[in-house]
Amino acid sequence: MNKSDLKPACVFEHFAKINEIPRPSKHEEKMIEYLKEFGESRNLETVVDETGNVIIRKPATKGYEDRQTIILQSHMDMVCEKLVEVDIDFTKDPIRTYIDGEWMKAEGTTLGADDGIGCAMELALLDSNDIEHGPIECVFTRDEETGLTGAMGMKAGFMTGDMLINLDSEDEGQFFISCAGGMTTNAVFNFERENAPSGYFFMKASLKGLNGGHSGDDINKKLANGIKILSRFLYTEQEKHDLRLVSFNSGRMHNAIPRDGVVVFAVPADAKEDVRVDWNVLVSDVEEEFHVTEKSMEFHLESTDEAPVLPKETSRKFIMAMQAVDNGVFSMCQDEALSWMVETSSNVASVTTADNSITVVASQRSNVMSNLRNMGNTIKAAFQLGGAEVTQGDGYPAWKMNPNSRLTAIVTETYRKLFNKEPKVLGIHAGLECGLFAERYPNLDMVSFGPTLRGVHSPDERLLIPTVQMVWDHLLEILKNIPAK
Repeated sequence: MNKSDLKPACVFEHFAKINEIPRPSKHEEKMIEYLKEFGESRNLETVVDETGNVIIRKPATKGYEDRQTIILQSHMDMVCEKLVEVDIDFTKDPIRTYIDGEWMKAEGTTLGADDGIGCAMELALLDSNDIEHGPIECVFTRDEETGLTGAMGMKAGFMTGDMLINLDSEDEGQFFISCAGGMTTNAVFNFERENAPSGYFFMKASLKGLNGGHSGDDINKKLANGIKILSRFLYTEQEKHDLRLVSFNSGRMHNAIPRDGVVVFAVPADAKEDVRVDWNVLVSDVEEEFHVTEKSMEFHLESTDEAPVLPKETSRKFIMAMQAVDNGVFSMCQDEALSWMVETSSNVASVTTADNSITVVASQRSNVMSNLRNMGNTIKAAFQLGGAEVTQGDGYPAWKMNPNSRLTAIVTETYRKLFNKEPKVLGIHAGLECGLFAERYPNLDMVSFGPTLRGVHSPDERLLIPTVQMVWDHLLEILKNIPAK
C-alpha cells in the first residue's frame, strides 16, 4: 500500500499535515496557530480560550438545522518518545511516517496518531462540503498527555453542544463510556555529593529495547518496567556490598512505561567480579520472567569514570524506596461485568538525576476515587520512608457511566446497521478528558471511540489503516442520526 492509496484520503491528508507541525505536550503553540488559521480561512467561527484550547464551529447543512449540536473532541498534543539512536528534535522536526502492510508507523518515534488521527477527522469534517450534519463544534484541547491541562483549564460555556464524541480511544468497535481518574506523585531526594572512599570501582549498568507502552491501558500486559529492573539490581547489590550511587536516569513521560535506563554506581574494587556475576544472573532471570512479552531487551554492564557519589545513607534509603515502591496492577474491578478491567494501578514512570537531587515521578490511576487516593498514599509513603520530599497534584476525576445515554444508543445502533456486528461498550483504565468535562458540563452526553492503535506512547506506536475508514464511515452515519433539539 502506498500513501497515495490511503482511505479516506481526506483524513490521511490532514493527518500528514498535522505531522508536519511540532506539537509536544506543553509546546502546542504552532498547532494552535495552525488550527486558528484553518478555521478563520474557511469563515468558520473560531475561538481560542485562555488555556489554549481551540473550538471551531460549523453550521448545519441544509435540512439538519433542527438537530442538537454535537461536539467532536480530540487533543492536539502528542507523546514524544524515540529510540535511543534516533536523532530528532520534537520541537522542530516533522514526524516521518511509513506504511508497513496494513499499519502506519513512524521512523523510530511515536507516530502521533494519539491523538492526531482524531484531530485529522475533525479537520476533514470542517473542510468538507458534501457531508450531512447538524450544528458541529470541533474542539481541540492542549496538553492532554502531561496533565490534562487543556481540559482542566476549560471554563463552563466554552462548549455549547448537547452531546460529545471524544475521538481518543484505540480499539475500533469498542465504545468507552467511563474512564479512570488519575494523579501524579513527585518525589525529590536532595543531597550534597561527596567523593567515594578510596579503592572503589565505578560501573555503569544499562538496559534498552523494552516495549514500554501506555501506563494505563498497557499496565496489565506483563510489560517490563526499566526503572524497577534497575532498582532491584541496585537493591540486591546494596544488600551484599557497600554500594554508593552516582546517578539513575530512566523514563521520560509520566504516562509511559519506561523502556530503557542507566545507573552509575561504585563498589569496593574487590566486589566488582561478584557484581558482574549478579548482573548476569539478573539478566537471565528477567529474560525468563518476560520471555513472552519482552523479546528485544538488551543489557550492558561496563566500567566507567570515577565521579562524586551520594552520601551513603541517602543512597541506601533511595535504593530501598525504589525497591519498595508499588508498580503495576493494584486491584481489578469488583463488578462482575467489568471484572476483566484493571481498577487501580501505579506506574513508576521516570527517574532523573541532577547535581544535588534525584526526582522520581509515578502516576496512579483508578476508576474508584477513594482507591485512587489510597494508591497515591501508598506510593507517597514509600518515598517518604526513603527521606524524599513528596508532592502530589490534585489529579483528575473518573468518568462515571451514564446508563441512560442517548448518544451511546445512537452510536451502537448505527454501528450494527453499518457493519452487521455487535460493538463492545466498555470502561477504560486510562484517563480521558471526559471525566473533567463531566464536572463542568454535568448534563453532557458523551462517548469515546477511535481507530485501532497499538504501542501508543512508545516508538512502536502504529495505526491500523483499514480501521480509519471504518471509524470515519461510522462517524458520518452518527452525524446523520443526531436527534432534533
